This record gives sequence, C-alpha cells and structure tokens, in this order.
Amino acid sequence: MFKQCVSTVVLVLAVTASALAQDTWKAGEDYDVISPAIRTSEPDKVEVHEFFWYGCGHCYNFEPLVVQWKKTLPEDVVVKGSPAIWNKPMELHAQAFYTAEVLGVLDDVHLPLFQALNVDGKRLQSEKEIGNLFEKHGVDREDFSKAFNSFGVGSMTRQANARARAAKITGTPEMMVNGKYRITTRKAGSQANMLKIADFLIEKERSVLTASNAGS
Repeated sequence: MFKQCVSTVVLVLAVTASALAQDTWKAGEDYDVISPAIRTSEPDKVEVHEFFWYGCGHCYNFEPLVVQWKKTLPEDVVVKGSPAIWNKPMELHAQAFYTAEVLGVLDDVHLPLFQALNVDGKRLQSEKEIGNLFEKHGVDREDFSKAFNSFGVGSMTRQANARARAAKITGTPEMMVNGKYRITTRKAGSQANMLKIADFLIEKERSVLTASNAGS
C-alpha cells in the first residue's frame, strides 16, 4: 500500500513538473503570436514552416537538428521548408529549393546547397552555378532549366516571399507553427529551445484539432 502511494505521488509530481515546464513558454516572451493568423494549406494537420536561407550559417547549423527532430513528430504534423527572400541571390536560392522539390531531388541537393554556400565558399548567384550543382548530383541540365524557369517554381517562390512577409520574419532561422505562432532564436534563447517551443505549440494545436474533430 505504501509503495503504491509513493508511486502515485511520484507520478503526480512528474505530471506537475511537466506541466510547469510547459508553462514556462510564454507568448510574447518566448515566442510571438502572429496576428492575423495565416491560413494553412492542410487544415487537418498541424503545419510547421521552417524559414531559412541556404547562405545562412545559423541555418546550416540548425538543419541537422531539424532533420533529427522531424523524425520524432507524429503523423498529423507536417514540416515544410520556406526559403526567405530579401534580395536577388536569395530569390535564386529559393528557386533552387522549389526546383529540387518539383524534380523530386530535394533529399539529394538540400544539404549540398547549404554546404556549397557555407563551407565550399561558392556564391551560387546564377542559374548556371546552381545548375552545375544539380548536375553534379545526377540531374539532367535541361530538366533543371525547365523546372527552374517554370511557372510553378516561380509561383511557389512568390508564395514563400508572401508567407515570410505575412509572418513578419526578421531573420533566419525562424519557425512558424500552424500559421499562428512565430519562433525566433532571439526569444527562444537557443536553437534547441526553438524546437522545444515548437513541440509545445504543436501539442497545443493538436489539442485544438482533436477538440474540433470531436465536436464535428
């Protein structure tokens, strides 16, 4: 009986500690509320956007953490890359990202694009330079060029720019959870905390979805 009581107390304390830990993430202090909220493309899922730039050293360091973190997420959570665009080179790099998505080679060229800009000292400021990298990873040059200059890739690039403006991002990397919350390194305190806050907000939004589905 005594052991059972002790176990119950330990369980209660653990749950309380967990709740208190979650309560430490405060809107306005650790993350921002986006107003008005941005409509997501998959209303039956929790949608997370990672704002990044291939030439950003902090993004380069963040990416391996994100790759591992994504493996821990439940099936009703979808994470999408969203390239930031503040100038022409960044626009070209955003086109590279969406070209890779369209051609189905993002897994092959995503990290090499980061590496080219952050480690190899390349600038990738022309279609030719970016095409060379794609070709090096097995993509036909003509297929690359068609996709890179396609209406679809251009449209996705413009949408990424509009999304970043609506989310009011000020740097990279930043994250947005379900179009409602923006997470920055400055407020989170570290990249590891960014992911912890993302987990907290994801669970918050999953609870909303569960309640909504139960009531429908």
